[in-house]
Amino acid sequence: MTLFLFVLLAAFIFEYINGFHDAANAIATVVSTKVLTPRQAIMMAATCNLVGAFFGTAVAKTIGADIVKIEAITMPTVLAALIGAILWNLLTWWLGLPSSSSHALIGGLCGSALAVTGGDWSVLKWSRTVMKATGPAQEGLWPKVVIPMITSPLAGFLIGVLIMSLLFALLSKMRPYLIQKIFGKGQLISAAFMGFSHGGNDAQKTMGIIALALFTGTKTGSFDHLPAFLHFLRTPTFTIDKWVIVVCALTMAAGTAAGGWRIIRTMGHKMVRLQPVNGFAAETSAGIVIHIATTFGIPVSTTHVISTSIMGVGATKRLSAVKWGVVQRIVWAWVFTLPATAMLGWSTLRLLKLCGV
Repeated sequence: MTLFLFVLLAAFIFEYINGFHDAANAIATVVSTKVLTPRQAIMMAATCNLVGAFFGTAVAKTIGADIVKIEAITMPTVLAALIGAILWNLLTWWLGLPSSSSHALIGGLCGSALAVTGGDWSVLKWSRTVMKATGPAQEGLWPKVVIPMITSPLAGFLIGVLIMSLLFALLSKMRPYLIQKIFGKGQLISAAFMGFSHGGNDAQKTMGIIALALFTGTKTGSFDHLPAFLHFLRTPTFTIDKWVIVVCALTMAAGTAAGGWRIIRTMGHKMVRLQPVNGFAAETSAGIVIHIATTFGIPVSTTHVISTSIMGVGATKRLSAVKWGVVQRIVWAWVFTLPATAMLGWSTLRLLKLCGV
């Protein structure tokens, strides 16, 4: 039970850090275009994150049930995964790199599960076909993590190019002052949509981890002798309880309200200079991709999607408008996130074992 409390604390810390680490996802463009002040934008993003977190649990179920086999899950496994993800998030936040909190958590979980089984790669759920009400569906790391890790940023880039190109064609004869005025207001809607989509996808990841810890504690008998007022912790089947949803939503919103100024500067200013119409196109593109992924239970990186959407929008001006040196740093952070956090998860689990946990 003590170990579970540490897991719960680590989960809330991760969710809080996820909030301020990824605050830039929803508000970098609306801040850089000066439609809202940073404080106004952060409060709007926190509110929209909170609302979005209450819509659906498909992503939470993917994280908790479709990444690693349940026999490899113990309380130390979950704790090591969270610590690895927290360390990576703090490092990339300090460097101002918009890396993926989603992939950090998944990498940490895979690494700690491999450490438990002595490096048995079969413990990872790579791919399987399951029958659902809508027909056969693919689950596992390959269809739900690896393929979307490549396709979702590409989709963000291409949809960003498409929407921005359409807007250029439609607005070519309109006065710049009028365009600024219309999309200054329009960007409030697109930024709110982006915040809502981000909350819906990212908050669920910690919900899945907590639900996994609750299920593990129940399965191993850790909760057998709980007092009556704590019986709500017992979870004999993998489900996402209402209290888990509420607490995760509030924690992420609080983290978002704390802001993430280093990453906001990278995404909103250093990659490409944006006008309100560009910000509207980027946020709308990213929001569409993330919302579709959430509907299908795919834990995509909101960071990757909004970053490539901004790149796509910037590339429609001219390729030189995108500061590719900054983009290169971001891409390297993406590439290293999964292996780096897997190593952190592995190392943390081994350290916990040495400490007798």
